[in-house]
Amino acid sequence: MSIADNKKAFHDYFIEEKYEAGVALEGWEVKAIRAGRVQLKEAYVVVKKEEVWLIGCHISPLPTASTHIHPDPVRTRKLLLHAEEIKKLIGKTERAGYTLVPLNLHYSKGRIKLEIGLGKGKKQYDKRASEKEREWQREKARLAREKH
Repeated sequence: MSIADNKKAFHDYFIEEKYEAGVALEGWEVKAIRAGRVQLKEAYVVVKKEEVWLIGCHISPLPTASTHIHPDPVRTRKLLLHAEEIKKLIGKTERAGYTLVPLNLHYSKGRIKLEIGLGKGKKQYDKRASEKEREWQREKARLAREKH
């Protein structure tokens, strides 16, 4: 079940591979995510010292979060992946043009997981071409509906 999607990722990147990662969260963050107060729009994923981090993901704290902690909505959060997957990602992101992009936040067996994609940046003309293709698919669907 999806919690938050990053639609911008598919517009800006060609996604070649997808990985599912756990996210190290604090209690107030889990409550806020369950309430749907999360945004992946400007988030990105970085590999540092053989660890994978989610940066820029905004989780708005609930007003009832807690009295004794001061929540930081955009703190850097650690992503949990297997060591082999991290090594594979390091190898691929060091090559030119590849980047890690958060795609969506979802539940898997009651746990909150983040799907990250290994993507290559699109050029402006690629974005226009995919926009044209999407418009054509919509037009075809509309024409098919009108025939019936």
